[in-house]
Amino acid sequence: MPFETWLLYVFTCCGIAVVPGPNALLVLTHGAIHGRRKTLFTITGGVLGFAVVLSFCALGLGALIQASSAWFNALKVAGGLYLIWLGFGLWRAAPMTLETADTAGFSGWSLLRQGLVSALSNPKALLLFTAFIPPFLDPHRSLIAQTAAIALTYAGVEFVVEYLVASAAHRVRPWLARTGRRFNKVCGGFFVLFGLALPIRA
Repeated sequence: MPFETWLLYVFTCCGIAVVPGPNALLVLTHGAIHGRRKTLFTITGGVLGFAVVLSFCALGLGALIQASSAWFNALKVAGGLYLIWLGFGLWRAAPMTLETADTAGFSGWSLLRQGLVSALSNPKALLLFTAFIPPFLDPHRSLIAQTAAIALTYAGVEFVVEYLVASAAHRVRPWLARTGRRFNKVCGGFFVLFGLALPIRA
């Protein structure tokens, strides 16, 4: 990929990464509750999930799944149900204090898995990546090499943006100590809304 094309791709990735979505909300929630260091697991899971989806799209599988209504509908429903499950879990969660927020029963693997599944089960990411990747592909160059460059670049941009989100969320922890249950309910409600809207609007 020529440097000028890659630079344009980086700017495009930045624009996509800053758009609020389920993964950004998940990182915001975990950043406020668990702290930015532990939220690195959530971020890593989401970045890996997006890299996998993006790689599939670059290799042409995104168009194949998009063309199959059965696969796409199944993915929409699964993604929506997972987000609703996360939302109800947050809604029922007890507020965490500053002293226990980083260690209260959530392993790094659990946070990584939530980020990974949230990214993999989001059909809008599949559609978005399928739509914006083709202009950056050169049919005369190695598809594998281009896919690697595209996936790694987006992963890097997404990681930086989500880490900034987690860092900002970490600053609200004193407020969370006072209104933690309401915070959980608001974030849980947003997850449920995302989950309900996903199969309908995606």
